[in-house]
Amino acid sequence: MSSNRDEIRDFLISRRARITPQQAGLAPGSRRRVPGLRREEVAVLAGVSTDWYTRLEKGHISGVSTDVLDAVARALQLDEAERSHLLDLARAAEPGRRPVRRPAVKVRPGLQRMLDAMTDAPAIIRNGRMDLLAANRLGRAMYWPVYQSASGTRPANIARFQFLDPAGPDFFPDWDVAADTTVALLRTEAGRDPYNKDFTDLIGELSTRSDDFRTRWAQHNVRLHHAGTKSFHHPAIGGLTLDYESIDLHADHGLNLTVYTAVPDSPSHDALRLLASWAATLDAAAHLPQEDQRHHQDQ
Repeated sequence: MSSNRDEIRDFLISRRARITPQQAGLAPGSRRRVPGLRREEVAVLAGVSTDWYTRLEKGHISGVSTDVLDAVARALQLDEAERSHLLDLARAAEPGRRPVRRPAVKVRPGLQRMLDAMTDAPAIIRNGRMDLLAANRLGRAMYWPVYQSASGTRPANIARFQFLDPAGPDFFPDWDVAADTTVALLRTEAGRDPYNKDFTDLIGELSTRSDDFRTRWAQHNVRLHHAGTKSFHHPAIGGLTLDYESIDLHADHGLNLTVYTAVPDSPSHDALRLLASWAATLDAAAHLPQEDQRHHQDQ
């Protein structure tokens, strides 16, 4: 991954390029060499000098006050996720920040008990890398293809499955939308934790092996993931369209809880019941002796 200054520069340039003078309330002016606003126009809108904004866009963000960054955010019409990302990039540029390798995050037993108490809704806990760190029985069953795709030496990872496994586009029928969301979440995490080697290793792997990922990563889009609707096509039970609620676990920094539910009496609600039966079959097979497991799978 690039340096913090490169990240700041590329993010600000990408945001500036998408805003037309008309959207910013400015006159179109003469022939323009850039697709969006000029640097001097952003400076005027933010109430700072052109030289100062030029330095900021070159990555010199350390020591800049939140009030000034908010003014730039308003000038660039940043949404909540983009503003937070800009502030994260500023924090990462503070003096004294050094690359560190963070220890692997483990899920506390209390969190696993909470997951297990949710018996009617798939629930997972992931980190910012999109590793699946814990799940309840329905969550494991729903994400079964992702778990099957993972090697035994590293956790199941949604992004790696989505971009590198041939089964990814089948599991995510709205693949383009799902892929955009995953990359935006990873880009958001890059601003929060830019010196995490495990994270940068994953981004390097995906960028090297997937053109689809590399193209999306270069767009510098970010987002917050709180609630919405997501579609899946499970290999055992077919289509699912589920609402989700996603919550950052503030007592467990870096972890996120996502719970999926279906509209009552909908086809997806019936499909969740079928998923529960299928999960029970998997659980039963897991407790069979090795020879019986092979016989069970052959049937």
